[in-house]
Amino acid sequence: MRTALVTGSSGFIGYHLCQRLLSEGWRVHGIDNLCDYYDVTLKERRQAMLLQHPGFSVTNDSIQSPGVMMELFSRLKPDVVLHLAAQAGVRYSIENPRSYLESNINGTFEILEAARAHPPAHMLLASTSSAYGANTVMPYVETQKADHQMSFYAATKKATESMAHSYAHLFGLPVTMFRFFTVYGPWGRPDMALFKFTRAILANQPIDVYNHGDMKRDFTYVTDLVEAIRLLIDAVPVRPEDGIVPEGDSLSPVAPWRVVNIGNGDPVQLVDYIAAIEAATGKTAIRNLMPMQPGDVPATWADASLLKSLTGYAPKTRVPEGVRAFVEWYRDYYQV
Repeated sequence: MRTALVTGSSGFIGYHLCQRLLSEGWRVHGIDNLCDYYDVTLKERRQAMLLQHPGFSVTNDSIQSPGVMMELFSRLKPDVVLHLAAQAGVRYSIENPRSYLESNINGTFEILEAARAHPPAHMLLASTSSAYGANTVMPYVETQKADHQMSFYAATKKATESMAHSYAHLFGLPVTMFRFFTVYGPWGRPDMALFKFTRAILANQPIDVYNHGDMKRDFTYVTDLVEAIRLLIDAVPVRPEDGIVPEGDSLSPVAPWRVVNIGNGDPVQLVDYIAAIEAATGKTAIRNLMPMQPGDVPATWADASLLKSLTGYAPKTRVPEGVRAFVEWYRDYYQV
């Protein structure tokens, strides 16, 4: 029985990932501070469901609290660490940047220091497609330079990639960074578009459509994302002895470190996404057309060929199917 330490275990992705590992017989320990960035009740419900499984245990604390991660690593000796805890949200990072510094930078530092003292077999850390920033060449490929982040959120996530690389190089810690592309699905975050649009449409309220709807996103269904993460656990990066990296691989020439896109590889127009919600709800959206928001980007599009070559897997859920599953969950959860 392998042990996984999952940070952000009561979050949207963390919850689904813990369920996936528990279904395979893993022992899973989560850590989550149940912060009030969005509805804490939703996080508590997810955690309560996880605690029904005998293989799950949890610590309710912040990853940036000094000594917390060191104690967990020392006691649990996890085989695998899956670091999902972070202050999320592009727009909120403009209002409250310090929370991103504390959670994303300081929290990741505490995890890296604990891993240095008690090395796991593999660490997988969440990054974001926002790390590509001002890049305009699409689809995004992991080997592209990513130097011009457009939000402080993206900047902190890109910084964690560099921090983890230094620890991988100095201490031989195998690290995989994965860049998410607009994850959605049941138990999703209330601050994300699908949740907000569904709530408003069902209540006959207008939705804010940024950049007048001229936006594309590589929407990734949450169970596809979790399947990819699970398969990447066993794709442990190894530092190349000769420093030569195969073409198309983002493996570092000087460290057991790699970055991997997880996305559908199929950008969808925002207006088509809204149409899928309308079809699933049976109602027509009232659109409030808005300009582009600061820190946002007009499009994201993943090249997921590295994921496919490493794992043999490619996300496959289409937007109409995934949106329908979310709307069904939303209606059931909120009794709408």
